[in-house]
Amino acid sequence: MLKVGSRGEAVLALEKRLAELRYDVGAVDGRYDQQTWQGVVAFQKYAKLKRTGTYTLETQEALHAAILPEGLHPELGLPRIEIDIKRGILLFFDEQGLNRVIAVSTGSNRKYCETSKKSGERICGVGHTPRGTFRIQYKISGWRESDLGKLYNPLYFKDGYAIHGSPSVPAYNVSHGCVRMSIATSEWFFGTVKNGTPVIVFG
Repeated sequence: MLKVGSRGEAVLALEKRLAELRYDVGAVDGRYDQQTWQGVVAFQKYAKLKRTGTYTLETQEALHAAILPEGLHPELGLPRIEIDIKRGILLFFDEQGLNRVIAVSTGSNRKYCETSKKSGERICGVGHTPRGTFRIQYKISGWRESDLGKLYNPLYFKDGYAIHGSPSVPAYNVSHGCVRMSIATSEWFFGTVKNGTPVIVFG
């Protein structure tokens, strides 16, 4: 079993295998850090395994037999972004095909009432991520303060809904409606994805 904090050749082999299948593990350096954890979780989500982030025997067997993930909406062409809410993953396709599979956390579908970080007013709603076909409308570099918290490198695809970096990206859907990814992933994602890129949200 490998987990956060593990190091060595076994971790390096794991990272190489995940990267080969386009899962985002960050640096392939033999260190099981939080970004490696995100990559393992993304694979577990895609393979419909327990979302532990730990490299168990079950995960090892599934990874050994795994093939390159496939998108469900090729009709949108290239490039495109597919967000599978049930699985909790984002598939990013560039002009050449599948670029990366990313673990994300979307709307919790739970009611919330919180005090706005900007206005101080009470805001209530349901943590719902909109389904449908959209496009990246605009991007904001760095941190942005929203009513419900801070967003890092947000890419807006519908009204105030964005794909953005967050310090907290658990294995399950817990957001107010945005699509969270790790801070490290958002660094390259923001710089790579262009305005106008099609986004389909389903599940």
